[in-house]
Amino acid sequence: MKSISVDDLAALGPDVSVIDVREEEEYAQACVPGTRNIPLSRFQQSLGDVPIGRTVYVMCASGGRSSRATAHLTAGGYDAVNVMGGITEWYRSGHPVNYQAGGK
Repeated sequence: MKSISVDDLAALGPDVSVIDVREEEEYAQACVPGTRNIPLSRFQQSLGDVPIGRTVYVMCASGGRSSRATAHLTAGGYDAVNVMGGITEWYRSGHPVNYQAGGK
């Protein structure tokens, strides 16, 4: 499975396709700007929301759920890359995060 660090992902710029597979409640609390939320709990039913024909970067809170989703996408013929450390590492590395009102 292909993986990428949060720093390398950030260096790619804002035009990459990033999917966050955390649940809606988690995503609503804090998310990486520009990501699309497709919760792992309904991932199979939402494959039509995954962009086709371009690399898709997959993240979650720390890397466990995203690695499962990345393996599933790769097996289905998608060019998918797991984001190591997820939003937790993204935040720790000082990259921007959007918070819901009253958060952080």
